[in-house]
Amino acid sequence: MKINTTWTGGRAFTAVGDSGYAINMDATEAYGGLGKGATPTEMLLGSLAGCIGIDVTMILRPHLDKIDKIEIETDGTRKEEAPKGFTEIVVTFVVDGKIDSKKVWRAIRLGEEKYCSVSDSLSANISFKLILNGEEQQG
Repeated sequence: MKINTTWTGGRAFTAVGDSGYAINMDATEAYGGLGKGATPTEMLLGSLAGCIGIDVTMILRPHLDKIDKIEIETDGTRKEEAPKGFTEIVVTFVVDGKIDSKKVWRAIRLGEEKYCSVSDSLSANISFKLILNGEEQQG
């Protein structure tokens, strides 16, 4: 999987992945942006919610006709000093319908422990490369 992210001026970037959909990101005005897109940290929380949500709906597929609503509230607590990464993320599923909570909890746990690639990736090793003016640079 690959995403190409292009600077569009100021603090703004547009990312396009294999799906072809564009994601606009920008910093808030407090960080020199114009607020013309989601912040990258909002995208991280949204990606986590979307990933686990997709997994939960796949696991609960036989029961979806009994569910009226699924909303996912993702609340991240960040460090006070830079880098202001998340120290805790609480994902709250708000579900309405005639379904046993045990089934929903099972789906959430399976999604988090076995299927959600985003939550699994939050502990990934990250490395960086630099290509400057067409030549790879060593750091």
